[in-house]
Amino acid sequence: MRPIVFASVATFALAPIGASAQMSGPIMVSDAWSRPAVQGTTGAGFMTLMNHGKTPQALVKVESPLARKVEIHRSAMTGGVMTMTAQSKVDIPPAGMVTFAPGGYHLMFMGLAKALKAGDKLPATLTFTGGRKVKVDFAVGAGAPGGAAGAMDHMDHKGH
Repeated sequence: MRPIVFASVATFALAPIGASAQMSGPIMVSDAWSRPAVQGTTGAGFMTLMNHGKTPQALVKVESPLARKVEIHRSAMTGGVMTMTAQSKVDIPPAGMVTFAPGGYHLMFMGLAKALKAGDKLPATLTFTGGRKVKVDFAVGAGAPGGAAGAMDHMDHKGH
C-alpha cells in the first residue's frame, strides 16, 4: 500500500482541522489515534501528516514517555504476503499529505509502560527535518476518529 499523497494546496482547504489537529510551522498533524493495548506489549499509532510549506519535510523520529521506544513502520503486500519494515523517515512533499493507517505507514509504540484503554491519551513527540518537534496526543479507541476502524489488527510484534 502506498501512502496517500496529494500535491494540491486545494486539498488543505477541504481538510477539516478539527480539535485533534496540532500545527508547528508548515507541519500539521491530525486524527492521531491508537488501539487499546496491554502493558508491556506493542501499540500502534495512526495519523495524518500535512506539509503546508513550500519545501519537503520528513518525519525522522518519534518518542513517547509511555513506550520504551517508538519506531516508524510500513506494511505492504509483497508477493501475496503482508510484510512490515522499519523506516528511517517518512517524506512529506511540499503541499502534500501522508496518511498513517492500518495496512500502510504506522508507528509502533514498543514496551508500553502502561495499558492503553479506550478513552486514554498516548502522548508522543514527533521530530521532523530541521529538528522541528510537534507534541501529539493519540486518542486510544477502537478505530480512527469518525468511526472508520482499520482493516489490519496489530499483534504483539515481539520480533521487533
